[in-house]
Amino acid sequence: MKALSLLAAGDARITEVNEPTHLEGELLLKVEMVGLCGSDLNSFRGRNPLISYPRVLGHEIAATVLKGDSATPAGTRVTVSPYTSCGRCSSCRRGRENACQDNRTFGVQRDGAITERIVVPASKVFPSTLPLKQLCLVEPLTVGFHACARGRVTSQDCVAVFGCGGIGLGAISGAAFRGARTIAIDLDDAKLETARLAGATELIHSGRDDVSARLREITGGSGPDVVIEAIGLPETFRMAVEEVAFTGRVVYIGYAKEPVAYETRLFVQKELDILGSRNAQPQDFLDVITMLEAGTFPVEEAVTAVVSLDEAPSILSRWSENPAAYTKIMIQLG
Repeated sequence: MKALSLLAAGDARITEVNEPTHLEGELLLKVEMVGLCGSDLNSFRGRNPLISYPRVLGHEIAATVLKGDSATPAGTRVTVSPYTSCGRCSSCRRGRENACQDNRTFGVQRDGAITERIVVPASKVFPSTLPLKQLCLVEPLTVGFHACARGRVTSQDCVAVFGCGGIGLGAISGAAFRGARTIAIDLDDAKLETARLAGATELIHSGRDDVSARLREITGGSGPDVVIEAIGLPETFRMAVEEVAFTGRVVYIGYAKEPVAYETRLFVQKELDILGSRNAQPQDFLDVITMLEAGTFPVEEAVTAVVSLDEAPSILSRWSENPAAYTKIMIQLG
């Protein structure tokens, strides 16, 4: 089968890989479309510490079942949870398999889905009649939805989200899905407009606006109840703690690429909940599918490009050269 493989940092090629082995309890899937995300870009650039080479990329999956079971027969269209869980570590024992200590994600610690056919455990698929683009968006949006679940977002909250890329859009739409007043913060006008379509009720352009003053203005001086950081910069890590309301919740999705120095007095004085958010739970997949089926998410605005498998290596190079030009890239295989 053909596959998109990273042979080394900066070296993406179309290669030939073996057909997957189909075992009891697994489904054989025909891969139709796969999205690329920031972790794929970091892998291409050699900045993902979790990846080893060579590696087939891809974990944002839209597929059709070729060999199924009674619950998910052949012909069913599905998306896939790309994570593994050991069932033994402390996270798994607490029912939080998304944070499994020994997780292996498609396209990172194990070969991914940008190939013609894959096999997955039946427990990892989520059937839906969504069109391919929407189905391919489910997994990346679940990451932001899970951050909202971690932050215990409700309709009584005001939520500020730093970053309106693919993950930030998930957090924005997730907060809106829960009925929260939602503030989107970014440097890019086009991304802010997409965030508005995804459910943001207020927009802050961090290159033109005084972010702190605007947040105080919007919240009547108290600050947001929840701040979700979806960029991964030291300055936005600090700003989340500085701007969140007293007794508020801060949720970090991204990694800062260098150590972050805090005024830790604010942790105690504000009595903050500082939370990490990793991957997603099954309920997040179900919630995102429900949201997308309602037609409230701006799919066309969120997807920058759809290309063929043969075009995938070149678009990875172009994305690396100009990352701000792309929000979501999808590879069409079917």
